[in-house]
Amino acid sequence: MTLYRARVSDTPVSPFSGGTLRADSDAGLLVEAGTITERGPFAEVAARHPGEDVVDLRDGLLVPGLVDTHVHFPQVRVIGALGMPLLEWLDRCALPEEARLADVGYARGVAADFVSGLVRAGTTTALVFGSHFAPAVEVLFEEVRRVGLRVTTGLVVSDRILREELLTTPDRAYGESRALAERWHERGRTRYAVTPRFSLSASDAMLDACASVVKDVPGAWFTSHVNENLAEVESVRELFGDSDHYVDTYDRHGLVGGRTVLAHNVHATDDELALLAAQGAAVAHCPTSNSALGSGLFPLRRHVERGVRVALGSDVGAGTGFSLFKEGLQAYFMQQLLRDEGLPLTAAHLLHLATRAGAEALGLGDTVGDLSAGRQFDAVLVRPEPGSTLEVGLRHAADDADAVAKLFALGTPGDVAQVWVAGECVTG
Repeated sequence: MTLYRARVSDTPVSPFSGGTLRADSDAGLLVEAGTITERGPFAEVAARHPGEDVVDLRDGLLVPGLVDTHVHFPQVRVIGALGMPLLEWLDRCALPEEARLADVGYARGVAADFVSGLVRAGTTTALVFGSHFAPAVEVLFEEVRRVGLRVTTGLVVSDRILREELLTTPDRAYGESRALAERWHERGRTRYAVTPRFSLSASDAMLDACASVVKDVPGAWFTSHVNENLAEVESVRELFGDSDHYVDTYDRHGLVGGRTVLAHNVHATDDELALLAAQGAAVAHCPTSNSALGSGLFPLRRHVERGVRVALGSDVGAGTGFSLFKEGLQAYFMQQLLRDEGLPLTAAHLLHLATRAGAEALGLGDTVGDLSAGRQFDAVLVRPEPGSTLEVGLRHAADDADAVAKLFALGTPGDVAQVWVAGECVTG
């Protein structure tokens, strides 16, 4: 066993439903076999376990491992291509890069860059958009297992509109998806996600094949895009003239449920929000991507008031980096800009969106998301360089909430000192 002594902040109860920031300036976390078995004031926990090794982390701020609910594995090398709306950006930047992953050697290098980016940003759990090529997805799973992250991912499938080399058939998509799931689903910390790119590039036959994989792989997840960009929404409406709305293009195939996470949903209708809430699906809010591509301001208040679960996604590479601190700050800005239509966010809201909300969206709420007894020790130590603006801010924070606010306003991957997954340090 190991006893960690730390300044700890987390949000075990959602601030969107009355919870507050839980903060301990001198907490003791007793960890055994990767699980927190006891939490309390350090002096009390230490007195009950006088012989345990103590790791003193009070020179930083300890928060739960960050949870990214929407991030693209093949796009790490095209981050920062600005000045284009979604469909143009896909054609000029994302899809040409994704085609390069047909080369397994290239894909292996991208996987190393991608997983390293997650770890350096403090992300311990992620729902990842994989590759259109099964061998590249295999490489990603291998790298994730080597490093030790919690990742849900799968083969991205499409059968129209995209570049020819990224297209497949429903039968091939089903077969390759099943084969990957058999090797990786619920093996250690990896799970399988059925992943059509979006219904714009997936025919009804392809979505039927996706539904078959969901049915035939118990516990499989489903993820895709929805309502990101107005031109995209209109194109989907033209292709699926008999659907009530964008979310319906998935729901009519039985793909919207409690293990569904749809990214963006910037331009949602009331009917779509009602359907998502009724089915228990979650939405990945990707603030920097929405800003970089000019997609729009996310209607968080409408989602929350209608009971739709929301968590954060970095959406690398339309998003501008892996850091969920940056995503939280951008989410805060968006709600400020929406004025009366926005939902004002506190530091507790931001920490919750980046941690516990993501864990719940991914069905891992009993495992990770906060630093309570019974949870796995997935944690991030933020320890900025002495004299840096964040270090000065933390040192002079008025209270714990102010310290967390400064973390989101100023924190970067460079301030992440150590990252643990199930008690294992994954930062070397």
